[in-house]
Amino acid sequence: MNTTIQIEKSILKALKEIKDYPRQTYNELLFKMIHIFKNFKNNNNYNEFLHKVQQDKMKEFWDNKEDEFWQNV
Repeated sequence: MNTTIQIEKSILKALKEIKDYPRQTYNELLFKMIHIFKNFKNNNNYNEFLHKVQQDKMKEFWDNKEDEFWQNV
């Protein structure tokens, strides 16, 4: 089943510019964009998770007396 969506002309122009090949359908293009966005979103969550996990260890490395001594040299 197909449907119609309304988009601004500037969006249509941008979609035309990023097509991989001239006869690529907008359906194919949007599907590809959704797939890329989902992967990016999932990877971003993973990166945030890693950042949170590593924060305590990084504090352990950087918040110590030896490093404080060298900062004042």
